[in-house]
Amino acid sequence: MTGFICIVTETLPAGLLPQISDGLGITASLAGQAVTAYALGSVLAAIPLTIATQRWRRRNVLLLTIVGFLVFNSVTALSTDYALTLVARFFAGAAAGLAWSLLAGYARRMVQPAQQGRAMAIAMVGTPIALSLGVPLGTWLGGAVGWRSAFGVMSVLTVVLIIWVLAKVPDYPGKSGHERMPLRKVLTTPGVRPVLATVMAWMLAHNILYTYVAPFAAQAGLEHRVDVVLLVFGLAALVGIGVTGKLVERHLRGAVLASLAIFLLVSVLLAFLQDVPAAVYACVAVWGLTFGGAATLLQTALADSAGDGADVALSMNVVAWNSVIAGGGILGGVLLDHWGAGSFPWAMAVLVAIGLSIAWSARTHGFRPGARSRVIGH
Repeated sequence: MTGFICIVTETLPAGLLPQISDGLGITASLAGQAVTAYALGSVLAAIPLTIATQRWRRRNVLLLTIVGFLVFNSVTALSTDYALTLVARFFAGAAAGLAWSLLAGYARRMVQPAQQGRAMAIAMVGTPIALSLGVPLGTWLGGAVGWRSAFGVMSVLTVVLIIWVLAKVPDYPGKSGHERMPLRKVLTTPGVRPVLATVMAWMLAHNILYTYVAPFAAQAGLEHRVDVVLLVFGLAALVGIGVTGKLVERHLRGAVLASLAIFLLVSVLLAFLQDVPAAVYACVAVWGLTFGGAATLLQTALADSAGDGADVALSMNVVAWNSVIAGGGILGGVLLDHWGAGSFPWAMAVLVAIGLSIAWSARTHGFRPGARSRVIGH
């Protein structure tokens, strides 16, 4: 539920740009900076907030992030000032940065080591649900009753989540001074950098297409079916999470390599069949299938590699992930302006091939073969 709120809070303005621009008396491009401010908050705050709260009890940190969503979504819903709205969005992003660095490690602590991958798969299911159902519903709600009400509904959901956490989520102690690992030591831990590099190559390729899926789909005459295209992607991603939950414990390396190889094949097929509607739908479905388990696979590999520095490593993952969201928007925009949407699959293929080669090479540290329970000792 926390992941669901993170994703919907981040992406909701994208579907409500006309309403937000009219409500605040600004241009659509300025309204779009509400998404930028959120991503910037996540990038700048994830690592320092994670380090600063390492000694706190884990449930208190989780509640801090959720209360942050409550406060700043409420401010967004009530604000009539553009500058205040951007500030609220920045701090909502900061709350999300801390949440994403916390959630995976929290889920891992609730179960035995041999179940950690499946626990993360369950904990991450809010992301594809938000992308496939939450964002379209939020956009519809904003159009029906106003964009402020859409953010108000997010605040109500957050109150429910706070009560739920207090009632059901177990608490764990933070780390004492001698248990905490400095940032440099975590970054130089064998396996951490190859996993982060794979994250950046894979997700940069993904975000080029996901950000500009509308102009890409228009090449196949699907400009009025973008919602259906995204629904196909989201539903396939849900299936991907289910499949990943079955594979992550015993076949993490194989699942990563297979996902990247299939995504590479999809990119090449799209390069040649991007004007064929049926082919676009089929490729989007397979793309969603490979993407659905990506967060679980990559965060599991990163946390396994980092050991006791998992929380700090996962905060680096937040920075990497949000940086390539912005990078996908920038690189995709340049490609669109200079070579058109038809250039996307070729750029994606190059990036995915880089990610695949890095993951393939990280056999000793990062993406190790065999069952997880045999290779981790923490």
